[in-house]
This record gives sequence, C-alpha cells and structure tokens, in this order.
Amino acid sequence: MRTATAATAAVVEPGRGGATSTRRGPTRRGSSAARGQGLWGWLFVSPMVVILGLFLALPVVMALWVSLLNWDGQSNPFSGAADFVGLRNYQDLFTHDGLTRTLFMTSLRNNLYYVLLVVPLQTGLALALALAVNRRRLKGKGLFRTAFYFPSVTSSIAVSTVFLFLFQSSGAVNSLLKWVGIKGPNWFTDARGLVWVVLGGLGLVDPAAPPAALADHGALGLSWWDWLSGPSIAMCTIIFLVVWTTSGTFMLMFLAALQDIPEAQLESARLDGANGRQVLRHVIVPALRPVLFLVITLGLIGTWQVFDQVYVMSQGAPANTTLTPAFLSYGVSFKDAQYGTGAAISFVLLAIILLMTGLQRLLLRERDAGGARVALTRRVRARVRTQRQAQDQAGRAGR
Repeated sequence: MRTATAATAAVVEPGRGGATSTRRGPTRRGSSAARGQGLWGWLFVSPMVVILGLFLALPVVMALWVSLLNWDGQSNPFSGAADFVGLRNYQDLFTHDGLTRTLFMTSLRNNLYYVLLVVPLQTGLALALALAVNRRRLKGKGLFRTAFYFPSVTSSIAVSTVFLFLFQSSGAVNSLLKWVGIKGPNWFTDARGLVWVVLGGLGLVDPAAPPAALADHGALGLSWWDWLSGPSIAMCTIIFLVVWTTSGTFMLMFLAALQDIPEAQLESARLDGANGRQVLRHVIVPALRPVLFLVITLGLIGTWQVFDQVYVMSQGAPANTTLTPAFLSYGVSFKDAQYGTGAAISFVLLAIILLMTGLQRLLLRERDAGGARVALTRRVRARVRTQRQAQDQAGRAGR
C-alpha cells in the first residue's frame, strides 16, 4: 500500500543496524510561504530597482549606442537622424592619425602616471596613519583621527581653490621654499615632465634637447620622449592634493580592520620573538588583505575618473599635461559637440578600470585561511630562528 504523501517521504540511510529515518519534505504550505516571501521581497526592492534601471542601467545602454553614432546632440539619437558609424569612433582613438588620437593618448599617459603615483601614495599614507592612531599609548586619538579625516569631508572644489592660491608663483609654498634657498617653479604653468626635470638636474639628460632616438620614434601618436616624461610639474600639484584629501577616508577603513585583528595573534608573534617590522609584514598586512583589496580598488576607480580637480585647477593646461580621459570626454562632448567620440572615450575608460581591477584582484586573491595562518607562523618562527642563529654566531666571533 502506498503510504507516502506529498508532505512526507521515507528515506533509508545507511547507519547502525540499517535504521530507517523519516525526513519530512517540503510542504505545499511551506513552498507557498516561500513564494510569498519572495514576492514581498521583490515588492519592497522594486522602487530601488526601478530607480537604478532608469537612472543607471538605461543611460549606460543609451551611451553605448551613442558611441556608435556620429551625433552632435541636436537630434534624437534613436530616430535615425544621426549617422551610424559603428566602431569608427573607437578606431579614431587608437588607429587613425589625427588630433583626436593625440589628445586621447596624451590623456592616457597623464592619467597613467597619475594612477601610478596616487594609488600607492594614498594607500601607504592611509595605512601609516591608521597604524599611528591605533596605538594604545597615543593620547588624543580622537583629535588626531578627526584631523586626518577632515580633508576627506571637505569639498574638493573648495580645497582645489585653496591649492590654487597656495601654489601660485608668489604663493605660500614658494615662499616657504625660498626660506630654505630653493626657487620654486610656476606650478600651474610648468609643463616639464618630472622624470626629465630630475634627470636634467642630475646632469644625465638635457630636457631642452631630447635625444633623437626618443624624440623621433614613438607609439600611438606620441614619441617615446613624451611617454617617458612622467607627470608634469602641474600634475604633481594635483597628485599632492588628491593624496592629501583621500588618505583620511582610507585611514578609517584600515583602522576598522586593525581593530578586528585578534590581540592574541599579535601577542603570539611577539612571544615568538618577532619585532615590530616582522609583526607588520607577517601578521598585520596578511590580515588586512581584504581591506587592502577594497582600498586599492576604490583608489583605481577614483584615480581613473579624476575630473573635478582638473576642471577647477587647470582644465588640461599647460600644454595638455594635466588632461585626463574623463575631462577629455567632457570637453569633446559638451564643447566640441562630438558626443559619439566622448561616449567612446568613456567606455574605453570603463574597460581600463575593469581590466586593472581584475588584475589587482588576481594579485591579491584570497588563499586558504587555515593554510595561510600555518604558513605565516612557520615563516615568522623560521625568520626569528635565523636571526637568533646569526646573532649567536656574531657573538661567538666577537669572543
């Protein structure tokens, strides 16, 4: 006779003496309740889904379509009035000789140096500040944390305006440099690359007479001399501004992660003989790996999208040495009415951000937590043992 119903099912599981256990399956009432909860969940999140769809997903799709058009912004891009050019806007950025490619490659070069300097500097400074304000014996922790975080909550436009006055040729920065016998440059009008300025100061190259091997050859519309010049003096002021204003936010992230590290783990490393540098390298930094990934990711996204500081302080001048892809996309679209090219620049920038984020995710990927802790302990103990042996040998040799 059939005794099982839709609500129950007899399951025979191997066990002691072949015991049979009865497992209650999902009931109609339970499944209907689950469906009801799912419907209520979608009902509650539907306003946000609609808002994100209308103001985020839909504009992205529209911009992608515009990047395939030759559109001046005066007509409906979906009516057929705009010329469909396919991938020609993207080809103009990479393969066709002309002003568009030159400006785009110049902006990529500027932004690449900007990223290479800002992301490590702001990450290192934020970690150093977090370690400093996390000390137990530090007095006035709240005051220091507020002071370090204050630039991050100040308007970037206001801070950029203040920096314009500080870095003028007769501003406070050059006045301080004059007191120590250094003649400061005209910060916002100096287009010289930092690499050639430093090498020229050491007498290794002549910035006014670049070698023919670098000046006459190049790639993607720029000479090797331009590619290797480094950030301009004007761009260095923007780099200093951004590092100063963003380190406070990342400091709080590192500080929260530092306070989650078990004190027993730190004490164990110290009892094994590890000094402060070894504890930082082998205990603290591995424990901060997830936060480090977050900080670097946010830093990459923010630095590749830099716009407001450039708009206020330089607008690409001098000689396009502070031009960035985000500002170039704005200028090409709203000033030159080449919305297709501007949208293409935006999507190339999006691809660069996704590529670099994926790359650093690969480099900072998580490993097995248990195996990592065991290997970490072994490395610390082996390193301490080696140092003790070296000290013993040095003491014996001294005797």
